[in-house]
Amino acid sequence: MTLSAMPGLPVRKARKARGPVRLVLERLGFLIAAMFGVVTLSFLLVSVTPGDPARLIAGPMASNSQVEAISQELGLDKPIVERYVDYMGGLLRGDLGESYYSKRPVTTEIFEKLPATLELIILAVLFAAVVGIAFGAIAAYFRGRAPDWISRLFTGVFQAIPDFFLGLLLIYVVFFLLGWAPAPAGQIGFTESTPPKVTGFIPIDALIAGDPALAGSALQHLVLPVLTLGLVYAAYFAKTARATLGRALHSQQVFFARAMGLPERTVLRYALVESRTTIVTYAGVIFASLLGGEAIVERVFAWDGLGAWALQGILRLDVPVVQGMVLIAGAITLITYTLLDIVVGLLDPRIKHA
Repeated sequence: MTLSAMPGLPVRKARKARGPVRLVLERLGFLIAAMFGVVTLSFLLVSVTPGDPARLIAGPMASNSQVEAISQELGLDKPIVERYVDYMGGLLRGDLGESYYSKRPVTTEIFEKLPATLELIILAVLFAAVVGIAFGAIAAYFRGRAPDWISRLFTGVFQAIPDFFLGLLLIYVVFFLLGWAPAPAGQIGFTESTPPKVTGFIPIDALIAGDPALAGSALQHLVLPVLTLGLVYAAYFAKTARATLGRALHSQQVFFARAMGLPERTVLRYALVESRTTIVTYAGVIFASLLGGEAIVERVFAWDGLGAWALQGILRLDVPVVQGMVLIAGAITLITYTLLDIVVGLLDPRIKHA
């Protein structure tokens, strides 16, 4: 007789494990609720910041009546509740307002700037993941020996260097001294024209337009900013990979694989599979953090991306631009974390069925 069948003992039903569909639906429900919080927070944070955009637009020599006229034109004289209702109504229509300076829709400017930032971040994260995991794996496998010391030196040096300073250093060495890279003049050279916009990614659009030379130039201009961000964050990947792979190499699965006489390449593959959840999670976190954290690097390389555009909006107190940046950064971050949560839940059954 089983314990559950014994008289006098309460019968406890086993908790039903969550399947993939329920997991996805739960995360999507959380995403919708969190997006409302991001929208409200982006409006409040920008609206209550000190400074008068109307005064800044009018200039130091403007009279009070001129400043008041600009404030009325921009709707800054309305109560904050009314401005919030207008903001939410416009957001539901896909309208984030117009820039105070360019007089262009913020939504249009976001879609123009976003591809440049995404190509930079995606390539930087891929480079950082490949280099960082390689250094971390070598350090974990040769723990306490010379390769481990070299990897830890690499990690320590590049963790300590600010990304913008590394960018300036690379410009001086690689461009100015060695001449191996083009001038940090943006996505293409001074004398080159952007191809007709199809995807927004200049290398791809140049290939579509049948201009491989322009595509090659765009890729060359990507090298230094990608190296700048990639080397800094490769150090973080290396530190994480060393710790996770080190634990995996001492797990029971690896001991059993070695006891069975499997080749070391297979053993390392098992260790990578054991630690993949942590590495995938870290990649998603870095991608989300880079979305708003590479603005200074974009300015250093004259990169016409979302970060440089938002930084200019902050300096000008261009409220719709700043709100648009906070909103798009928060939305992409939430989407990234939601997808990451789903992927990790699908990769690790212990998480998926918890």
